[in-house]
Amino acid sequence: MSAGRVRVGMREAEFIDWIRRQAELDPQAVPVGPGDDCAVVVLGGEKVLVTTDQALDGVHFILSACGPEAAGQKAMARSLSDIAAMAGVPLAAVATVALPKGLSREDGEAIYRGLRRAADEFRCPVVGGDVGTWQGALAIGVTVFGRPAGGDAVLRSGAKAGDAICVTGRLGGAWRTRRHLEFTPRINEAIALAASCELHAMIDLSDGPATDLHHLCRESGVGAEVLAAAVPVHPDAADLAGALSDGEDYELLFALPAAQAEVLIRQQPLRVAVTRIGTVVAGEGVTLVHPDGRREALPASGWEHST
Repeated sequence: MSAGRVRVGMREAEFIDWIRRQAELDPQAVPVGPGDDCAVVVLGGEKVLVTTDQALDGVHFILSACGPEAAGQKAMARSLSDIAAMAGVPLAAVATVALPKGLSREDGEAIYRGLRRAADEFRCPVVGGDVGTWQGALAIGVTVFGRPAGGDAVLRSGAKAGDAICVTGRLGGAWRTRRHLEFTPRINEAIALAASCELHAMIDLSDGPATDLHHLCRESGVGAEVLAAAVPVHPDAADLAGALSDGEDYELLFALPAAQAEVLIRQQPLRVAVTRIGTVVAGEGVTLVHPDGRREALPASGWEHST
């Protein structure tokens, strides 16, 4: 670093916003570009979902603690979770692996087994990729192609004032156990929801509910109220704050008409519990409402890949 210069940390959301401003895309060929869980491109008249994600040693997993197979499994599951967030069906995947020098052939094979384990569960063949070695830590990149299960992808941008805000599962504390490594992407649940409900918007909870709800509200041009007492806190979470900001849960957060949410909550048709945690409101920002009526702004506090 040269004298007199200070490196300013990069905020991931701000960098993504900059990338979006640079894009010059044909909306007929690319209906959805950067900024959602997947891009949507039109190929041969069909809408195709495309997502890519990285899993980095020291950021998303600790190789020495979890082992190479778990690292590969998480790398694939992260991208499959993006397909779930759009209510999509995965079609195929390609993967790139940057292996640290000194990693064994057996370790490389274990990474592949982990990739395949996550992909095979959803009949998503690994059809290609690239392998290299370098002096850095293990880095795995996975791109998954899919198709919308219901003809149209569920975006982040369709939430409407009055919609119920629901989540699958329980939230928080994934880093305290192996849950952040061994989660099952909610692909089947998303497909079932899209078939039975009018999903207005959806996102997967990788960065934490507080941050991801802000993403959804921002894209939809709305605000939200979250009931503190309604948030399903996982036993692994330290407290409500952890449930809202820990990240790495890979559950679904979605907005749908309140009447449909009422039926969904009553019937509980999925293999995982669904909980209503709040309401979409006009305006902007997210408010946390406590049982005593106290209201406070809920900041977008959660996982940040670049700081």
